Amino acid sequence: MSALPTRLAPVPLRVLATTPETADSTTLVLESGAIQPGAPGQFNMLYPFGLGEAAISISADDAAARRLVHTVRGVGPVSAAIAALRPGDVLGVRGPFGVGWPMRQARGRTIVLVAGGIGLAPLRPVIHAVLRERAAYGRLLVFYGARTPRERLFVPELAGWEASADLEFVTTVDSGDANWGGHVGFVTALLAQARFDPARTIAMTCGPEIMMRAVANHLRERGMAAEDIHVSMERNMKCAAGLCGHCQFGPLFICKDGPVFPYGRIAELMTVREI
Repeated sequence: MSALPTRLAPVPLRVLATTPETADSTTLVLESGAIQPGAPGQFNMLYPFGLGEAAISISADDAAARRLVHTVRGVGPVSAAIAALRPGDVLGVRGPFGVGWPMRQARGRTIVLVAGGIGLAPLRPVIHAVLRERAAYGRLLVFYGARTPRERLFVPELAGWEASADLEFVTTVDSGDANWGGHVGFVTALLAQARFDPARTIAMTCGPEIMMRAVANHLRERGMAAEDIHVSMERNMKCAAGLCGHCQFGPLFICKDGPVFPYGRIAELMTVREI
């Protein structure tokens, strides 16, 4: 039997650390081994041996430390098994795959990030990259929405972002509790209050598709070009090589043509039911 092509063969890597984020989400830090650090917006295929694979975005810009960081929400057998891993466990990894966020085009411009729920994880490396080379970028505006305060990711880091002069960070929840003193409501309401020059701005959004469409439509109404609005379409990726067809999206394959797309390229497809 011939060996699997390199990009189809998982590399066994050890889990170095885990951090519970919410009741069903965990951040894993893995040794990188032979896996190259990915760019913001790319993903790896994670394989808990004997169960199957899941496409999980890179959730930290940690290339300098030669570590892989992924934040996983356990919503099915495979992702739940990944989220339950502990330091010392071994996980199969393939990648990195896909088209990432447009960091080169963002240099020198205002950057607007809009995240919903677990969608903050794929955008977090963008924040890290901008803060690492702060002088290379313009204003950084981050709008983050979660269902409840308990379902927010990276809570200690959020507090640092809120206090930092290097970015403008605002968070909101759909439903608050007795201890919540922040914004309540949809993240798009916060975006509507923001002031920026549409002609000098690039936007990146990740979250439920209905939220991303609302964000993109709002930004278009404010005068942004569709090609300056980027969305991450993370769904149904099984092989990461454009072979299985599970992630076909009209004429596109999300795993290799995306998962990040300029909104103008997929706006019409996002309105077609059952694609």
